[in-house]
Amino acid sequence: MRSPDWNQDELLLIGARLVENDWRQLRVYQQATHELAELLRALPLHDPAARDLAEFRSAGSISRKSADLITSRRDYNGGATKGGQLTKLVTEAFVTREAEMLQAARAIEAGIGSGQLVQIPEQPDEIGEDGTTAPEGRLLARWAISRERNPKLRKRKIDQTRKRGLPLQCEVCAFHFERTYGELGRDYIEVHHVLPLHISGPRETKLDDLALVCANCHRMCHRGRKVHDGASWRTPAAVRAQIEEAKRAGPPS
Repeated sequence: MRSPDWNQDELLLIGARLVENDWRQLRVYQQATHELAELLRALPLHDPAARDLAEFRSAGSISRKSADLITSRRDYNGGATKGGQLTKLVTEAFVTREAEMLQAARAIEAGIGSGQLVQIPEQPDEIGEDGTTAPEGRLLARWAISRERNPKLRKRKIDQTRKRGLPLQCEVCAFHFERTYGELGRDYIEVHHVLPLHISGPRETKLDDLALVCANCHRMCHRGRKVHDGASWRTPAAVRAQIEEAKRAGPPS
């Protein structure tokens, strides 16, 4: 068995350490590199058998991968290493959205430190339909999706909406399941986090953190993970704006 390929979550955490180290290579002799190795080995992303491999997320492997991230920067003038497309994607995200990426790294570390992220099983849709995830990785998507699928939280959000005298319809496109499907659609709606966990922080979900959405708009809220346009988590307002833009542009040719 060979050591598994690096994924976005791991590269995100290495990138955060590089920012703290002024984009200087993480060295094996640095205590921070060994602490990062312990964190990466604790992430619930790989076969547990991988942890028995001597090279699996070792300080040496982290040092080499940090060099890949450094040489992937557009402003790096030296010779590039063979870091791969994923390394370039994460590096570019740090260059263009450093504060947001650092927030994501802190949220993952907080989730691992509290034990919450380790306890959450894999979720459908945490990986995009093209097999990729956002530069922020899949762990935060897993965390948010698991909350969105919590039936108790969804019911509380529906109850809150009714108490406010609001219709049980999509906050993006106004689709109303019961009006369209009759009895079959009664009480059906999905919920979506208004903000990703790396923005809101790994706190207990509040009802006002959730929006009611139809299944189609919900998928579009999450589909930023595939599009790679810098938006890895779309709010209902952003999807509404996308719909309006599409209407102005007219039908595709």
